[in-house]
Amino acid sequence: MPDLRVTIGSLTLKNPVLVAAGTFGYGLEFAQSVPLDRLGALVTKTLTRQPREGNPPPRLVETPSGMLNAVGLQNIGIEAFLREKLPALRRYRTSVIVSILGESSTDVAAMAQQLDRADGVAAIELNLSCPNIQRPRPADNQSRGGQATSDKRQDLMVAQDAEATEEIVRAARAATKKPLIAKLSPDVTDLAPIAQAAERAGADAVSLVNTFRGMSLDPATRRSRLGALTGGVSGPAIRPLAVYRVWYTAQTVRIPVIGLGGIVRAEDALEFFLAGASAVAVGTANFANPRTPLQVLEGLTRYLARHGLSSLRELQGAIRHA
Repeated sequence: MPDLRVTIGSLTLKNPVLVAAGTFGYGLEFAQSVPLDRLGALVTKTLTRQPREGNPPPRLVETPSGMLNAVGLQNIGIEAFLREKLPALRRYRTSVIVSILGESSTDVAAMAQQLDRADGVAAIELNLSCPNIQRPRPADNQSRGGQATSDKRQDLMVAQDAEATEEIVRAARAATKKPLIAKLSPDVTDLAPIAQAAERAGADAVSLVNTFRGMSLDPATRRSRLGALTGGVSGPAIRPLAVYRVWYTAQTVRIPVIGLGGIVRAEDALEFFLAGASAVAVGTANFANPRTPLQVLEGLTRYLARHGLSSLRELQGAIRHA
């Protein structure tokens, strides 16, 4: 059998197929229909310090070869997760990666410290790139000079600013010894300095891409088809854009890159590995078929056997240019 193990910091995953945050609930919702033990890792939906109700409906809109979502990070909050969800997740033999989002570097550090003490949390993903909300920059909305940032800067995602990214990741790194994954946004001019900032601050891996910010407008009503004005575009339509960004970023950092964006089949995942990814995550496809990650894993295993390869590492970044 091929060796499918992947290492992220101090964590070794038994295989490189994850489920993306926000597309698989807390994991327990799918336990009756999907053997969770076979997943490389389960990434929870993003948690905040306090519970969030999320955006008003409608929250999902179908788009050509994809969808637009504006859920708005509805979640039960970190305390309820640790009390109500994590004990049940410990029963499964799969790595649980908890996704978090904070309102400041202090907030993120406090959450990371809570998770650091929690048995059953294998790693922490820092959601720096959700396009469905606006949030302040690090250090409680203060710049390094102590002056409040402008309104325009406040509207930026953390992952659209290298300095903000570094500050958030560094705060989390100081609060935990568990592996840290920085989830980045594709909506930037150049991913390299932002990924490098995350690496410099102590991230063990970067995950990309999150959704692209988009809109869908109804000419009949002249309103957004979402309850919120904008949302995040995902699905097969964004895959070529995501593969390019993984390829570009993987050449600029030394830490692993987790690739996601429109993966439906093993062939899609193989594109990301050839581009330089160490692991992949299945997202939007879970809404149509929650067993997609397992089908992708089975397809990868067959591909390696058919081509006489002992490990996916032999494919990583192995693009042929002639």
